[in-house]
Amino acid sequence: MRGRQREQHREQQQRQQQRQQQQRGSALPAAVGALCRALPPRTRPAPDTLRRARFDRPQASLDFWKLLYVLLKQIHGGTWTESDAIGAQVSFVKWALWYHGYRRPQLQRLAADGSGGSRELLLAFSWLLHCPGLLELLLAQNRVQTGDQTSVCTCEDDVPRSQEGPGEAGAEGTVDVRYLQWLHGRLRLQWCSLHAQHQEQCKLLHKIHSFTSGSHMDQRLGHFSVTEADLIRHPENCKQLLQLLDSETMQLEAFLQWKQLEAVYWQWMETVLDDLAEEGNMCESQDADVEKRRLPEVTSCCPWAARLAGQMARLSRELLALQEQLQQLVAQRKAAWWDKVATREELQEERFSATARKAQESTELKLRALTALCAPQKNRMHGLCRLVLRSKQPGSRVACGQCVPKEAAQVIRELQLRQASLQGELQQLQQQCRTRLDGIAEGLQGVICISP
Repeated sequence: MRGRQREQHREQQQRQQQRQQQQRGSALPAAVGALCRALPPRTRPAPDTLRRARFDRPQASLDFWKLLYVLLKQIHGGTWTESDAIGAQVSFVKWALWYHGYRRPQLQRLAADGSGGSRELLLAFSWLLHCPGLLELLLAQNRVQTGDQTSVCTCEDDVPRSQEGPGEAGAEGTVDVRYLQWLHGRLRLQWCSLHAQHQEQCKLLHKIHSFTSGSHMDQRLGHFSVTEADLIRHPENCKQLLQLLDSETMQLEAFLQWKQLEAVYWQWMETVLDDLAEEGNMCESQDADVEKRRLPEVTSCCPWAARLAGQMARLSRELLALQEQLQQLVAQRKAAWWDKVATREELQEERFSATARKAQESTELKLRALTALCAPQKNRMHGLCRLVLRSKQPGSRVACGQCVPKEAAQVIRELQLRQASLQGELQQLQQQCRTRLDGIAEGLQGVICISP
């Protein structure tokens, strides 16, 4: 009876496994199709490309190189064209994946002409889906913007910048100070130009918001955005905007379907990894068989094996003797080094105390940073926010996602407090640089240093 029950139980388990495999097989094309549709329109691969890459077919290699090239270019904000050389695409994909943390050596060893390695590229593409959140990044980046938005960040750095100066052994004379001054002046000029352009943009934006006040159907907004004002002036652009919105809606629907079937895709990728492991084991076993076949041939052709073994034993004894001599020499050098350290302790006492003070200050800064991290966080703003003009109040109101709307004056006050904090940190760093320069100047004999 027990034997029959066990057999029945095994049959039931086998049937369940078969059903699960059938369900996975039927759901896999839907998952791959949803994944392809969730990608941007210009970069959508055919679902058959992933299937061919699963079997490492060379026909899918060029398509996968182009797919990764375009996706990574979009993430990094670069431009691309259909006529880009395959060598440039391969080198950029390898660099970008290495930058994002994917450092699999098998991928870096692929040919520069893109002729093979479709399975490795499938693994890299799946890694991008999981680790950096490729689909989420692309959906946020390619979102159709119909409102006027600006980026606001009132967050503080989690860990303060290091307060320690450069090492004493650094090459201080390799960079000309005048070149650094020129770079600093150029940066300030570009910053002033950017600030002036941003002010001009804000003035024009305020004009549009004030002239169209009370015209919007949504009473929470009350005015048109730049995009909506342009659509009123050029109604023929409505068709293009509707096409973009329809494409984004279809992409979001595909993303939701992908999230429901994502587990099926990762189970499929586990089979890809199993195939890679089996191929690796087969290669290792073949290499071992070759070595085993070669070993009897070598030993049969070497009647002087006993003499060779004696020479190897003699060499091992000599190596042991050299190791003992090396240990004795290291011990002598250590003793001499400790003697030198003991003689220089008095001369380096002041320098050590200064280093200890710097370490103590750095530790206190890190402790304050950890205390700030453990403290309850305030409602900080970060990300893109929509600008909304309120006629009853002098300033505009900023709405950030699902956060509580804030007055622009309040955001300005928070940014001014952050500016004051950074200004104090800059003054502290400048004082440390002055102290360090004074210490260097005191060690120079016959030189008069005049501060600027």
